[in-house]
Amino acid sequence: MNLRISHWPRFSRRSVRGAAMVAFALVCCSAPALTQVAPPTVASAGDVPAAATSAQIDPGVERLVSHVSEDRLRELLTRLQGFGTRHTLSSQDDPARGIGAAAEWIAAEFRRSPRLQVSFDWYDLPAQGDRIVRDIRLRNVMAVLPGRTTRRIYMTAHYDSLARPPRPDGAGQGATGGFDWSAADHDQPGANDDGSATVAVIEVARLLADSGLEFDATLVFAALAGEEQGLVGALLHAQRAQAAGWRIDAVFNNDMLGNAAGGNGVTDSGSVRVFSEGPEDSPSRQVARYVARVGARHLPSHRVRLLARHDRFGRGGDHTAFNQHGFAGVRIVESNEHFGRQHTVQDTVDGISWPYLAQNVRLNVAVVGSAALAPPAPRTSDARGRPMLGRGQSGYDAALRWEPSPGAVGYRVFWREAWTPDWQHEVEVGNVTAFTLRGLSIDDVVLGVAAVGPDGHESVVSAYVNPPRTDAVIKAR
Repeated sequence: MNLRISHWPRFSRRSVRGAAMVAFALVCCSAPALTQVAPPTVASAGDVPAAATSAQIDPGVERLVSHVSEDRLRELLTRLQGFGTRHTLSSQDDPARGIGAAAEWIAAEFRRSPRLQVSFDWYDLPAQGDRIVRDIRLRNVMAVLPGRTTRRIYMTAHYDSLARPPRPDGAGQGATGGFDWSAADHDQPGANDDGSATVAVIEVARLLADSGLEFDATLVFAALAGEEQGLVGALLHAQRAQAAGWRIDAVFNNDMLGNAAGGNGVTDSGSVRVFSEGPEDSPSRQVARYVARVGARHLPSHRVRLLARHDRFGRGGDHTAFNQHGFAGVRIVESNEHFGRQHTVQDTVDGISWPYLAQNVRLNVAVVGSAALAPPAPRTSDARGRPMLGRGQSGYDAALRWEPSPGAVGYRVFWREAWTPDWQHEVEVGNVTAFTLRGLSIDDVVLGVAAVGPDGHESVVSAYVNPPRTDAVIKAR
């Protein structure tokens, strides 16, 4: 068996060419026998074959990344802003203005791709709370690209908008002050929040649906409504998904992708943030690490900044609703927000950096496409939820087992020091479901395994995580 062992830092092995790499010489043979053939060795990055950095780049996905057009994004976002307001309580019936007209247009854009199954996800809501001040009919716009399996991967954004109404004295509109939640009909352009990500969803759906690629996972592209009223559309859909028992492997929620220059005078057009719910090896954190890994492979100049926080401080997004219903999901958002434009009439296409938006769309094409092409992540726990990880016969090794993933032709084992946030080492172990790392203490490292498909597509990593300890009841007299 040909094993490839390498060390890679947080974002890309490509970024450390010429740096020292630590490798363990390991061997895996058919279970149950696992043996060691060589002591640990030290190799330099230059000793790693070119395949270690290039074999995982799918030429089909790379081609789609190159097809993202700034002009196309500008055309889409200008049209979306042209509906005047997309406030959740605005008109559903006006053919030219309001959230209803925007929903119909989004659906029409999805329908340009014959492979997409387009529908409205309707909900009738009575007046409730202080944000839904009257009865409304809310609709999410859904486009499904069927895969070989029914497991789902979502890319989402919210298409509703919100802006404070103009001041009665005609002195304009600032970034402070309260909202009149019944004021739905004045201009609320929402170009960046969240029109930028809405057009990203439309464009990624088109590129992947028209690519001719056959995906293992079913892809769901969702323009969600009611985010500004409290994640309403996302919560209702997540509830529906949970009740129906749908398997959703990952939710890539995008919210604000087009602003590079902040109100603080700082411009950042070279990075994007990814927030994810903990704990440190939760499924959502694995999805975030996957974004960074795939992004570094296809867009090495565009830094993915992983943030070990559910969302920005004290805030949330549509991924929150999916997390709350047991689905792994992350928020992808620009690195430098302009708070002075958010929720104001100044949030227009004039504030969009088109090259920056295009880079963030390219990231989504690479990540969403790669995740859907890959087999499902392996299961690393048994039927009782216990990690299938032990110390081996010696008591001093890391002995891993996992359930086979349908469609996988091989697996990669990952590990890192237990105080380190991202994977440091990996080894290809072939088409086996057990592997032992000799002399590696499971107390000192975190371990995981990913499935690899026949074309080299890699799943999200499944980490070996202990279930929470149960409370002990001690009786005393």
